[in-house]
Amino acid sequence: MDMKRDYYEDLQIFKSKAILIWSMALLLFLFTLPVYIPSYYIFLFNLMMVHVIITIGLNILVGYTGQISLGHAGFFAIGAYGTALLMTKIQVPFILAIVLAGFISAFFGFILGLPALRLKGPYLAIATLGFGMAIMHVIGQWEIFGGRSGIKTPSLDLGIPQIGFHWIIDSDIGKFYLILIITILMILGARNIIKTRVGRSFVAIRDSDIAAEVIGVNLPIYKTLAFATSAFYAGIAGGLFGFVLGFFDPFTFNILLSIIFLVMVIVGGLGSIAGSILGAVLITYLQFSLLKNVAEMPYFGAFILAISKRWLTVVGLENFNSVALGLILIGIMIFEPLGIYGIWLRMKKYWMTWPF
Repeated sequence: MDMKRDYYEDLQIFKSKAILIWSMALLLFLFTLPVYIPSYYIFLFNLMMVHVIITIGLNILVGYTGQISLGHAGFFAIGAYGTALLMTKIQVPFILAIVLAGFISAFFGFILGLPALRLKGPYLAIATLGFGMAIMHVIGQWEIFGGRSGIKTPSLDLGIPQIGFHWIIDSDIGKFYLILIITILMILGARNIIKTRVGRSFVAIRDSDIAAEVIGVNLPIYKTLAFATSAFYAGIAGGLFGFVLGFFDPFTFNILLSIIFLVMVIVGGLGSIAGSILGAVLITYLQFSLLKNVAEMPYFGAFILAISKRWLTVVGLENFNSVALGLILIGIMIFEPLGIYGIWLRMKKYWMTWPF
């Protein structure tokens, strides 16, 4: 077994030349992706990367710290509205606006983390669920947020308008490269957090908060910090999400969205950054591509349509997306609790020990 003999070995991004080569190949593929695929799939990949960011943040809270949250759509909304309003009302440049929106989300995450000091399990889930619902309704009632009609995002200007420097990105390809760079930075940031003393404290709290407190982990600080960090990721993702859509309203950030984020984490694999990426990509693809129109789904579409016409109703096909996600979640929990990342570990272990 390859044992680690130095702490800095655990911090290495590329642990071997093989990982370095495969990582460079993956980055090369991603940066040249717009050459290979149609424009619609560029939009789909933009959504995937946004969901990757929020799923990684949620996994820091749920998978690494062991705290449940059903209110991340609220942080997502704060990031989206915060970025758009800072740019339109105060003329803040995009980069600064999205970072500030992330910190605003982190502040609300810190506030929401305070009940986590005394609440656990379903009680904490209900508290976070109430927060998500409250944010949606508050935004819908205030005219500054556009009310129930929603708001249109401004032009994506990477320049500094105050000095007359403009760098406007108005194509999906341009947004793709911007979101890709931010996603890579957020993934590296999450990995570094988990490898530090903060990340180890998160894991200790997840395994046993009583034992963690005995060995010197400050529970109030680290539990609220986990919520704040996770909310910061959600705020950054929300700010990017607004520019991917171009328009959004309060009902975009409903309860179902929070549940879908949690499904992405569980399906990908709790306590795994790679699992977060895989779960977000898979669920986004199923929602916005494969299961978007069930009747046109290859191989099974005609069969499902025939069953609906014979015994059910065609109108109910609109709910097949949610049914399929529910079945996937149940299957993962029963057969592979570690999610897609667990399947990858099984495959890796099999090939490393083959043929024995």
